[in-house]
Amino acid sequence: MLDVAALQQENAALRAQIVQLIETVAKLNERVAELLAVAQRNQRKSTAPKPPMPPPPVEGDAKLAFEARPKPPELAQKTKEKKKRPPPTGRKPLPPHLPAEEHALKPDACEHCGSTALDAADEVVEEKLHVVKEHQRRRVVKRTTCRCRACGERTTPRSLPAPYERSKVTCDWLAWLVVSKFQLLTPLDRLRRDLKERGVPMAMGTLVSFIERAADLLAPIDRLHWKQLLASAWMATDGTGLKVLIPGLPAAHNGYVELYRNLACAVFQYEADKASEHVAGKLQAFCGTLTADAEHRFNDVYASGRVIEAGCNAHGRRKFRDAEDTQPVLAAEGGAFVAAMYAAEARAHELDLVGDALVAHRRRFIRPLAEQLERWCDAVAPTLLPSEPLMTAVRYYQRHKAALFRFIDDANVPIDNSATEREFQNVAKLRLNALFAGSTEAAHRACVLLGIIATCRTVGVPAQAYLTWAFERLGTHRDVFGLRLEDMTPAAFKKTLG
Repeated sequence: MLDVAALQQENAALRAQIVQLIETVAKLNERVAELLAVAQRNQRKSTAPKPPMPPPPVEGDAKLAFEARPKPPELAQKTKEKKKRPPPTGRKPLPPHLPAEEHALKPDACEHCGSTALDAADEVVEEKLHVVKEHQRRRVVKRTTCRCRACGERTTPRSLPAPYERSKVTCDWLAWLVVSKFQLLTPLDRLRRDLKERGVPMAMGTLVSFIERAADLLAPIDRLHWKQLLASAWMATDGTGLKVLIPGLPAAHNGYVELYRNLACAVFQYEADKASEHVAGKLQAFCGTLTADAEHRFNDVYASGRVIEAGCNAHGRRKFRDAEDTQPVLAAEGGAFVAAMYAAEARAHELDLVGDALVAHRRRFIRPLAEQLERWCDAVAPTLLPSEPLMTAVRYYQRHKAALFRFIDDANVPIDNSATEREFQNVAKLRLNALFAGSTEAAHRACVLLGIIATCRTVGVPAQAYLTWAFERLGTHRDVFGLRLEDMTPAAFKKTLG
């Protein structure tokens, strides 16, 4: 017989174990819920903007100076812009200089009754933008050799201008290749595929040799531009990296490309690294103002006293903007002074002010802002921790204020170095497409062509038209034209355009 008491006792023990397990599971669920809540709070803290760091305690004169700091100008806080007229609506006419492909259409019969007795009553004219695929053509030059009846000697007329003797391409074609590579930033392998699709197979080595020839032809112009820069009163510079293949190295070498420019010309130069002695050696003959970033490698250039430092306020403006994450109120105050200076400078450009008129405008409207920014930085600096981003912006203006405000008294100096930095957008795209230069010589030649293209952009002339014009005068017919280098620059070509 079953022992009923033993079974009841066993069931009671099992029920007690089940209750204990249920309590344990409930506690575990509560712990999981707590962990999830903590994780969610941490995630919200990481995504939420950081609260401003409390400033260190300030006492005495520093506290009074902070409380009496200059206030941002109203110009930077609320800029009242004049209401601009809305842009004109409707279609704009097509450029009249484009060659016109004209088609005259006339009905053969009346669409209503079919009669062919028609008289012209009106004309409907429509214009559309059209494109014709670029043609690769052969230029055949037949030169007839004649014998003189008087002396019996033979005479052969001179051929048309070519970039060099026995060249496979014309000056126009070589200009097209250089513009495609260094202005449109198309890699040579893509140009090679495009030529092949048009039935013009060409080896990569042949295209590279054409680029080498073009750079060698234009190198004297580039050297002349460098001499003009060294003789000028102001220039700006900046640099970026460029990978170069060097025999014997396991990977591409990280070289450095520098740009030197003013309002008349631009020169790119390649160096193996960005050491200070390279810059100091290049600028030994320069006596003027140099706009550049606040880098230590320029210290030797300024130490001689022949070169005056000018800074870039765009860097300071970005530093204030970056500091708004941790100090939104104070960073906005400091940035408002810089924004007001840019607004006053933009007004000067709208008025086309140059020379003494520009200096007078800057001294009247920008110098007071610069002085207020100096006092503001001196008042705010004691309230900031050294590690704060805003302190970086304040320290930037405290250490380099003479260079950053140099533009106020010099009409040649811009407020920043942004125009130079924008030129490197093309270099970055070229670097992205080409990855590296094939050799050190290739890097130097690329700099020559980049400088010529940038100079064309600076003076406002079409690069392909200039290169065609220059190759005709630098190539096989140089003795026919008899021009000096000064007469073959992009600036000289611009004068021929009238």
